[in-house]
Formats: sequence, C-alpha cells, structure tokens
Amino acid sequence: MDFNTKILHGRSTENYAFNATLPPIAQVTAFGYKSAEEQEKVFHHKAFGFAYTRIGNPTVSAFENRIAELEGAPSAVATSSGMSAVVMSMLNVLQSGDEIVAAAGLYGGTLDLFKDLEKFGIHTHFAKRLTPEYIEPLLNEHTRIVFGEVISNPGLFVLDIPKLSEYVHGKGLPLIVDATTATPYLISPLSLGADIVVHSSSKYINGGGNSISGIIVDGAKFNWDPERYPAMKDFEKYGRMAYSIRLRTDTWENFGTCVSPFNAYMNIVGLETLGLRMERICYNARQIARSLSEIDGIYDVNHPTLETSEAHELAETELHGYGGGILTLRAGSREKAFHILNHLKYCTIASNIGDIRTLVIHPWSTLYMHSSPEAAADAGVYDDTIRVSVGIEDPADLADDFAQAIKAE
Repeated sequence: MDFNTKILHGRSTENYAFNATLPPIAQVTAFGYKSAEEQEKVFHHKAFGFAYTRIGNPTVSAFENRIAELEGAPSAVATSSGMSAVVMSMLNVLQSGDEIVAAAGLYGGTLDLFKDLEKFGIHTHFAKRLTPEYIEPLLNEHTRIVFGEVISNPGLFVLDIPKLSEYVHGKGLPLIVDATTATPYLISPLSLGADIVVHSSSKYINGGGNSISGIIVDGAKFNWDPERYPAMKDFEKYGRMAYSIRLRTDTWENFGTCVSPFNAYMNIVGLETLGLRMERICYNARQIARSLSEIDGIYDVNHPTLETSEAHELAETELHGYGGGILTLRAGSREKAFHILNHLKYCTIASNIGDIRTLVIHPWSTLYMHSSPEAAADAGVYDDTIRVSVGIEDPADLADDFAQAIKAE
C-alpha cells in the first residue's frame, strides 16, 4: 500500500472494538482484573494487557502502532511532548560522563535541553553541519550518540541520512534523528539508515494544533553493546529489541512521560489526513517562498526547494522534491520584522508549527532568547528573521497578505 492507503487500511487500523473505524478513547487511570494472578502476569509482562495508563493504554497503543507501521518499525513509544521524546530517546542509553554530538542549527528548545543535560554530567559537542567532516574532530571515547534534525527548524538544513548513518555506524555509534518537520510522508529515515526517529507529534502529525505529544520510533537494527552502553546490560537478552523494551518498561515508564489517551486519539484523527495536508502545505510553502523572493524589501528567503538553498539538492533527492512546510525570510531589521508580523491578516503570530493555519514568529526574541548570537546564527536565526509555518490556505491569499504587510505604512 502507498502512504495514504496505509494510513486508513494498514494492519494497525484493524480490530478496533465494535468494528469502529477509530479506536475508543480509554480515558481511564487504571484497568481492573478478575484475579490477582492475572494482574500479576500483566505487571511482570508475562501476559498482554493494560494495568495503569502511565505504563500503557489501549488508545495510546493504537496511536503508537499506526506510527510504527508508517515508519516501517517494530515499535514506537508515545510521550507527553516532542521535547520529552527527544530527551527520553537519549536518556534511555546515556549516563553521566557520556557525550553527544549534535547539529548546531537545532530548534532553540532542543538547544536549551542540551544545556540542562550538562547538569547531569552529559556533555554535547555541536557541529556546524552534521556531516562526517564536521563530526570527526568532535568524536572521542565518551561519544555515545549523534543527533540531528532531518530538516532543521528554522535553519532548513537537510541531513544526508545515508551518508551520515554509514559514517556514524562505522564509529559504532547510533544516529537519532528528529523528523518532526519532515514527517513520515516526506521521508522514511529508518530505511535510509537512521536508528531512532523522534517526532513532536503536536505538529504535523496532529495537524490541528490541539494536542501536545511526542513519539519515539525504534528501527531495532542497532547493536547496543552493553560495554559501551551499560544501561542496556540488563536488556541484552532481548537482542535488537533491547532499546524499545528498556524504553517502555524502564526509562519512559519511570519518568512518567506518558501521553493522555485523549491526545493520542486526536493524533490518530489528525494522522489520517497527514498525506493530504503535507501535499498542500509543501506546495504552498514553495509558492510563497518563490513569491517572497521577488518582493523588494525582503532578502534571504530560505526554503529547501529554492535553488539558492544549501539544502536544494537533498530536497530534490532525499525529500522527493518537497521542502517541508517551513520557510524563513529576513526583513532587514528587527523593527521591520515586527512591522511585517503586526500587519499580516491571515497569519497568526504563534510559536507552533505544523498547524493547518499559517503561523509566524520572530524566533530571535522568542525561541532563541536563551541562545548567544553565534548559536542563533548557526541555526539560521538573526534579529530580522521571520519564521513562517505555512498552512493550507489558498496560496494566492497568503502571497497577497505578505505583500501588503511588507508594503504597509
């Protein structure tokens, strides 16, 4: 099955109660059992079942199964937010003294997260670009993870996943990628060599801007050497599923980063139109980027489909000609950027991305308020940058809206 058919008719959509087309919302805290013996088996993972929603819930499981099938993975674990997905994906295998190599041009919130990990003895080295040439000098005997965004937000750099994964695997390291901005519709990172994929499913997967959540997808191909990753020692017996089983029964469960059943349900509802929405969003983003490139008073418009973009070649090959739904532009000054934002009629000033509505933000004063000017520049953010998360509105209306806001007195 192709993507849109699989969303609606894949194996993960079968066997809902009463032959319903969507799973019921199990909005409960705990699940009752007829005997203590039966409950004991579930708690010890010797029988299938649900005991407590923090450690498992049928609605959440239905969402996890849908994402796992789309990503071509045996397992996925849903989390309370995209940020919790990022941190749990790494804390599942890290301990104090370990180090991470990450792209410098990450989302501002993720950069803040890495600063917090320093307090727990986990250090991050930032590579200007996540390529073998930039990574090589940063590796040492303490390196345990290489992490990057498939399409960086908002720098719009695109990872060459096959080249990067081959290199890091040669060093005995896993590649964890955040594919939020790319979505399973544009790319299948696991098939290209990534080991773990995370999403902030609050964004494009949900699509309606109504539920905070995240998800971690394990390709189950990386060999987690317990000598290098001591946290995996007790799970070595599970082979390639060691990562997923430790995550579900230990790290994720004990940190309590579960997603609510209602949010999981809303994500399933949104997921069913992901392909259709991404077609329209990517088309709109490409059209708006080209339109803005021709307007006087705006410069350095960036979208991966533009030939001036550093990511253009990878957008054509790895992303199949799509560039995602985010673009950035520079207005010339902070004041001009604010002026444009304040005069837009159809675009909402908001910090989310992936909504059906077009959202705009001044990332310098918000998302990167804790970053140095140098760190912000590495992420493609300056004091005159505007980030645009393009929605599904009619592209001509969006183009006209930007044109009038730029020209407004």
